[in-house]
Amino acid sequence: MLQQTTVATVGEYFRRFVERWPTVEALAEAPLDDVLSAWAGLGYYARARNLHACAQAVANDHAGRFPEDEAGLRALPGVGPYTAAAIQAIAFDRPASAVDGNVERVIARLYAIETPLPDAKPDIHVRAARLVPQQRAGDYAQAMMDLGATVCIPRNPRCVICPLMQGCKGRRQGIAEDLPRRAPKAEKPTRRGLAFVLLRKDGAVLLRKRPAKGLLGGMDEVPSSAWREGPFVEAPALAEAPLPARWTVMEGRVRHTFTHFHLELTVARAIATTGRLAALAPGTSWCELDRLDERALPTVMRKVIEHAVKA
Repeated sequence: MLQQTTVATVGEYFRRFVERWPTVEALAEAPLDDVLSAWAGLGYYARARNLHACAQAVANDHAGRFPEDEAGLRALPGVGPYTAAAIQAIAFDRPASAVDGNVERVIARLYAIETPLPDAKPDIHVRAARLVPQQRAGDYAQAMMDLGATVCIPRNPRCVICPLMQGCKGRRQGIAEDLPRRAPKAEKPTRRGLAFVLLRKDGAVLLRKRPAKGLLGGMDEVPSSAWREGPFVEAPALAEAPLPARWTVMEGRVRHTFTHFHLELTVARAIATTGRLAALAPGTSWCELDRLDERALPTVMRKVIEHAVKA
């Protein structure tokens, strides 16, 4: 959960998650839809799918116990170099180098590495690995992460209380706050589309399941036209409606930002007539508005439904 998401955001999600599924076996047996629903709002939903698949692999192939070696850990769904090292160090106290964004910042400043990220990563990882002690590797891994999160922070680092202050080249050269340097980011493109909010007279909304693979894989959504770059053109977008209805295109836009692009959705709303209720496509279903929290709705789709209902 903490991959690319802050502790402040994750805390309550984590508490609810482990209360609901306190063991690997419990998570492995849970329906994926329930896991995605519990994750809704955290973003980067591939993490939830991988976590569920990982729990199943550990429960079914490893008798409920995580492998202790890097190769075994890396073979699990969703476990990359950082996660494998963190598990080795923190769970099994093995000398492994767990380098997250906080540790990258500490190492870049400690050695005054001025090569911009991501090109600096190989050098940072080599230097970080040399510092890992043979004893209490788990304590060391967590201490480095905490040092970056609470002392060696991105802006106004608290150098005067840092235990590494005397040996920090970045501090001595007066460039600590400027490190790590980052290559300029390419401008994100903007994609646009038309979201279709179909409501029943009793207030239920039509949802459909996204494909299991890809962006927001396995999540619920309201139907929409394709998301395309370039100007939004209403007529061809309306032609992609999930079924014929008296669609009213609403004023305003719903905006959301993903990792690689911005999204702007125009919203069209309609009330379903009795004759069309039986003509639903496979993978679609009705959901009462007061039960949306039970569905695996990503944040952008909650914004769309709120925009449609409040008008």
